[in-house]
Amino acid sequence: MTAQLESPEAGADALLSIEGLWKVFGPKAGRVPHRPELAGLSRAELYRRTGCTAAVRDLSFDVAPGEVFVVMGLSGSGKSTLVRCLTRLIEPTAGRIVFEGEDLRAADEKRLRTLRRSKFSMVFQHFGLLPHRKVIDNVSYGLEIRGESKPDRRRRAHEVIDLVGLRGHENFYPEQLSGGMQQRVGLARALANDPDVLLFDEPFSALDPLIRREMQTEVVRLHREVGKTMVFITHDLSEALKLGDRILLLRDGAPVQLGTGDELVGAPADDYVREFVRDVPRADVLTLRWIVRQPRPDEQLDGPELGPDVLVREATRLVLEADRPVKVVADGQLLGVVGDEEILAVVADKAPESGRRLDLPAGARVDAGVTAPVDARLGTQGEAGRPVDPVRGPDRRDPA
Repeated sequence: MTAQLESPEAGADALLSIEGLWKVFGPKAGRVPHRPELAGLSRAELYRRTGCTAAVRDLSFDVAPGEVFVVMGLSGSGKSTLVRCLTRLIEPTAGRIVFEGEDLRAADEKRLRTLRRSKFSMVFQHFGLLPHRKVIDNVSYGLEIRGESKPDRRRRAHEVIDLVGLRGHENFYPEQLSGGMQQRVGLARALANDPDVLLFDEPFSALDPLIRREMQTEVVRLHREVGKTMVFITHDLSEALKLGDRILLLRDGAPVQLGTGDELVGAPADDYVREFVRDVPRADVLTLRWIVRQPRPDEQLDGPELGPDVLVREATRLVLEADRPVKVVADGQLLGVVGDEEILAVVADKAPESGRRLDLPAGARVDAGVTAPVDARLGTQGEAGRPVDPVRGPDRRDPA
């Protein structure tokens, strides 16, 4: 059965849709996805019985336009194989890759070359700069291959060099640049083609920690300024949490959980995810949605107000200094309250007891002094929100 990982705007609104994708290496690899007795085997057992290795196992998910979609996993989880399958640098064994309504697996070599030159750009861990070319010539190389005139490609190269903060280094050679600056050249080269999708394959893994953080911040800034759809591969959870709108966690090529960073930390799907996020400071990731509760009958509801998407860390001082519960309000509606007990539980790194996040239907509210549930699925103790499915993630199509 396909493990369907739907985006918030799944289906027609998706820019990129992956359906039942497999990549199997080994003899007679094509039989594995189509024979249930083989498809259901563990990686080790499959190799023992057939000599095949399933690097990507039955993946289905959508990437929305403008989304930063992070694929995370340990070494050998299949994440780099997956990103190469998206443009058929590695040929998938089975499944569909639908981009703007076109199945890329049906594209011939000429069409693939066109798509790779105009619609997709990739940034690799190893910079791959041409050592005999200056920065401006490295950046404009893709445009040169595409056949654009020298004045046009120079103009575009200057634009993206400015965008990534390398103005003044146009005539340097790669060996004259630091690792971080070389990776900026790689970013500029990827942006020069004005692609619809940027693919990053662990681009910062070889950089020193300080430079790595700077480059992560650079990606955040570039996404804010140019709004490109990004698929970002990493094994670093902190990097995934910083960059990703949503995160797909893989294990042995198969999906474990898909969700936002706070969903992985606040509602891990199983012990594997729980161990993965164990060292993440929850107060830095979870928002008040995760800890809001129903007001009690004797509580006064005239305290300070905060929004539901405020981080617990940012709300801590106000909540602890207030002499009454802090109201959590969205669009003029009271969603619930947060007090010392809820804040201190998260600061003490205790997981939310409910493992749920508050996502209210449109029009739902908590009236002052009323303790009735906001939603039919809320518990009497104020367990807010809806359960998070470990594979699909929460149903986020209902307005919050």
